[in-house]
Amino acid sequence: MKNTRLTFLFPASAAVICVLLVLLWTTFSRPHQFARRKPGLDDTPDKVDTLDVRPLVATEPIVGPGSASAITGVWSGFRGQNRDAISTDPTPLGRAWSGDGPETVWQLEVEEGYASVAIQGGKVYLLDYDAENRFDVLKCLSLEDGQEIWRSGYPADVSPNHGMTRTIPAIENDFVVTMGPRCDVACWDAETGENQWLFRMVDRYGSEERQWYTGQCPLVENGRVILAPCGQDALLVALDLASGDEVWRTPNPRAWKMSHGSIMPIEYQAESTDDRQRMYVYCGTGGTVGVNAENGALLWDETSWDEHFATSPSPIGLPGNQIFLCSGYDRVGAMFLNIKKTQGQFVAVAGEELDRKAFNSEQQTPILYKNHLFGIRKHRGGQFVCLDLAGKELWNSGRDKFGHGPYMIADDLILMLADDGRLLAAEATADAYRPLWEKQIYLDGNEAWGPMAIAGGRLIVRDLTRLTCIDLRSQASDK
Repeated sequence: MKNTRLTFLFPASAAVICVLLVLLWTTFSRPHQFARRKPGLDDTPDKVDTLDVRPLVATEPIVGPGSASAITGVWSGFRGQNRDAISTDPTPLGRAWSGDGPETVWQLEVEEGYASVAIQGGKVYLLDYDAENRFDVLKCLSLEDGQEIWRSGYPADVSPNHGMTRTIPAIENDFVVTMGPRCDVACWDAETGENQWLFRMVDRYGSEERQWYTGQCPLVENGRVILAPCGQDALLVALDLASGDEVWRTPNPRAWKMSHGSIMPIEYQAESTDDRQRMYVYCGTGGTVGVNAENGALLWDETSWDEHFATSPSPIGLPGNQIFLCSGYDRVGAMFLNIKKTQGQFVAVAGEELDRKAFNSEQQTPILYKNHLFGIRKHRGGQFVCLDLAGKELWNSGRDKFGHGPYMIADDLILMLADDGRLLAAEATADAYRPLWEKQIYLDGNEAWGPMAIAGGRLIVRDLTRLTCIDLRSQASDK
């Protein structure tokens, strides 16, 4: 009887000890990887508090050993020059590769996040983070070899919170504009790195920071910086690029807050007349808005497409004055908005909705190319799909899955990066899914979600902690 009792008590005691150890570990340990991969389930605060009292003053540029590359080509910011994720660069890209595929030209360690780059004049611009000194840092790198040409920054208290960086600089002429994780907006001299102006949207406009830092990428065009601060009295604003002075602002009567999406320029064209209207379209927390691109006047707003947990994809203008909206959280899929003008007044009318099984996207914005929509559908594990303009599926990538990875179109190729670091190229056609080649860029790839950029046949991709340049030129494939 004594041996039987011991036989029972020993495993029971061991089980109790194991349970206690697990409880202690889960209580006092916060595994970094779990924190990144469980949005909404990891005690993420609604608002990021800070004890940082340092003055918001930019540092003097620090010059590095790098120099600008002779490689030509421009990728001016979020989704490129036309904000459509389609490259206009004439450089021919390789259709077939021998051996290990396209060459990795250079690779750098970066702070964890999903921020991507802008490219101009043989230089690569990346808003990174210096965790040791707690500074947002704009790095100017050589497109040739990745060496640092200069860096400039300013104090910013940022800690890991599903990554630390998310946004993409915007370039126009001699200026680079950045928006940091804590909604700090800055303008820099593209050649020297000298700061031109800098302010906090939280202080200037009463913006409310999102729970995973801001994902909004600044829009720069025609000498103006277009932002969506979503403060009490300013839904959208335009600033003078050179000075940072306000040019116009759009009121915020519905008190919408910022989403993680970005502002998109869209052109309204009347069917029977030459009536045109360029507008800026933005998805806030409570719906979608269109404003006059010239003076910021509110043209229309619409509330049926409101935020469910988070909205990251940006609105896409379609032919026939339609707008395509999508998201990926909860059970949200996609929706078409119809923009109409009656007796001089614009109105947005909610159109057909797509079930999430047809199309949804948690992070990336789809591409309109040759009157078809291309994108990664979250619902089925990250299939790449092609839809017609009514939302009907024409093809999907089958067993090829890409998770939440980014994609773009260049030289009639769809370039897709799976979130585990696998790069694949396929024909950019609505006929069928025709993959041409693939290469594992990161053998241990992790959260490769940052948008891609390309210039002169050099493709820039990243995963959570690495920035990589790949040579996709067709002449390189012949070597």
